Formats: sequence, C-alpha cells, structure tokens
Amino acid sequence: MIRHAEAVLPGHPDKFCDQVADRIIQEAYTLDPQAYAQVEVATWSDRIWISGAVASRQLFDRDLMALIHEVGRDIGYLPGNHIDVTRYQLDDHLCRYARDPRDWTEHVNDQSIVIGWAGYDAKTRYLPPEQFLAHALREALTQSTRTGRLAGEGPDGKLIVQLREEGETWILEQLLVSLQHRESTELLELGTQVFQELEAAYAAIQLADPRWARPWDEVNLLVNPNGPFISAGSNGDNGQTGRKLVMDYYGPRVPIGGGALSGKDLTHIDRAGAYAARQAAVETVARGAKHCKVTVAYAPNCDEPLDVAFECEGGVRPPERERFRHSAIRERFQGQALDARWGEGSHFFEADVPWNRADAPTRAGNDMPS
Repeated sequence: MIRHAEAVLPGHPDKFCDQVADRIIQEAYTLDPQAYAQVEVATWSDRIWISGAVASRQLFDRDLMALIHEVGRDIGYLPGNHIDVTRYQLDDHLCRYARDPRDWTEHVNDQSIVIGWAGYDAKTRYLPPEQFLAHALREALTQSTRTGRLAGEGPDGKLIVQLREEGETWILEQLLVSLQHRESTELLELGTQVFQELEAAYAAIQLADPRWARPWDEVNLLVNPNGPFISAGSNGDNGQTGRKLVMDYYGPRVPIGGGALSGKDLTHIDRAGAYAARQAAVETVARGAKHCKVTVAYAPNCDEPLDVAFECEGGVRPPERERFRHSAIRERFQGQALDARWGEGSHFFEADVPWNRADAPTRAGNDMPS
C-alpha cells in the first residue's frame, strides 16, 4: 500500500499565522487562566490582519506588533532574510473585552464534529508511519535551518514523503523537499546540505525502529525541483490560520472533523474535543487495540455529546462516554499551559503533551490529564 504525507516548516505563511494566533491566546492566559479567545490571523506581502476576540477579567492590552516581532524572530524572519518581520504592517481588528470569560468558556458554544485517531505504537507516536516521518523530517530541517548545516536557509519550506507499507515493513520510496534559501546559495550546495541533513535524521529513525527497511541510498530525493526558492513566506503565498488541518491532524488517510486547532482557546469544543478524542484513542491502542478512531459530535449549549462512536480493531473495551462531556473535559483542562509552538503542526506529534501519551494520568469521568 502506497502512503503519502506532507508537512510545512514554521516559516510557511499559514503556520506563521497559526503561531501568532496561539501566541495571542498564550498571552491572554497570563492575564486570566480562564480567558476566552477566538483569533484569526492572515498575511500577504508585508501586511498582517488580526481579527476575532479575547475576553478576560483583566483587559488584554498586549502590544500585538511587538508580539508579531517576537514570533517572527523565533521562526527566523530576521533582517537579511527575504522576510523581515519588522517590515510588517498590522491591521488590528481584535476585539478586547474586559469581562468574565466564562460566559463563553463554560459551555459548548458551537457545533462540532471531532475525530481522534491512534494506531501503531509509541515509536510512531501513535501516528501513521508516513505522518510520523513527515513531522520527524520537518523537525530535523527546522532545527538545521536554525542551528545546523542549513543555518540561514528557510524558514519557509515544504516536504512530501511517499512510502510503501508491506505488513510490518515500511519502504521509503520518495522524498520531496522545497526549501527557501538565500539568493547567494547555489542549488547544488543546497541539495547537498539537505541530503546530508535528511540522511542523518533518517539514520536515527532507522536505528530506533527497524521497520524502516530501505537503505538511504535507495531513496529518491528531490530538492527544489521548481528551481530557486527565494521569494518565500508571505511574499510567495498568502497565509491564514487553520489552512493546514490535514497536516495538523493525522495525514490524508485519516478523516478529520474539520475544526481548526490553533486560534481557539483550550475550552473551545473544536480544540478541547479533538485533544480529548486523541487521548482516548491513544489509551485504547496502548491497551492493545491495533488502531482506534473516536468520533464525537457536539451541539451548542449541550454538555453531553450528541454521539460518541468508536471504531477499534483489537477487541479492547472503548472509553466511557462520560469522558467526553464538555464539563468533564474543561474541569481537567482548565489552566493547562498552551505552547504556541504547537502551531508549527505538532499538536499530535509533540510527545510531551498529555493527549499524546499513553501514560498520562487520568481521572474517572474525565479525559484531560493535568
């Protein structure tokens, strides 16, 4: 069976927008741990538009331009790069309410269908192997552009992996990488550096998991097949929050509910429900199921879900329906730290967050670990 997955680097304009949106929410939580937020960010060329709302007991007064500069510098939009974050102009349409946010956060305030999936094992972080590999290589390239042999290249980029799954063996066939680079970097030099970086990353993956069977020198690698990639970031493409949902979830072979993750506070049912469903699926696979898909439907102002459906292979008893009450999720999740770096695409790849760990503590009737 041929499998595909793709990922983008943090400097992609869509991911830049996701990280700015989550950073706004992160800042709102410093003012009020129960803050409500629904934030949309868009960018094109040298302009950024921010809309939506933040409600907190203390008025959200963070300087958004300074926040954007911080996010951009962390990503690598630095002077000398094609995109310099200090050149952006901001259209700020964010509504700021100084009021009790629980009017929004203590009930389901939208309809939603959420899907949580887990399969394989901890070595793939309970993701399909092609999705695991895409994110593992994304992280390797990202780190290299910051401090490694590719330092100064990027931070925009994309990659696609193609593998053949034959039982318990995974044969990596194709890798495609398009990486933004400095005008002074020759394509041949860039290709050599990308080859060496991915070779090292793939060797580490093979060492940890022998199911990755194909030797590196048999993998077909394409680097920047469209030629030089200099005009990047929001000069090469427009960006908007929530436009990389398949990458944020489980890749193209697993359905998604449709709700964006970044840009919503952690009690918003799209986000809280998706994390809760993922946690339940991971626990079920860790107990012995081959794979598990959890589908939960919610209606506005209804604490109980309309429906909870489990598709599990392996004969394992599915989680209790009570786990998915919004009040139960909220009770455990309120005050959970939000990391804006999840907006890079690591919502279900980051190993240290509780919904991606089988050993995370839980309490009867609730699903969100502390």
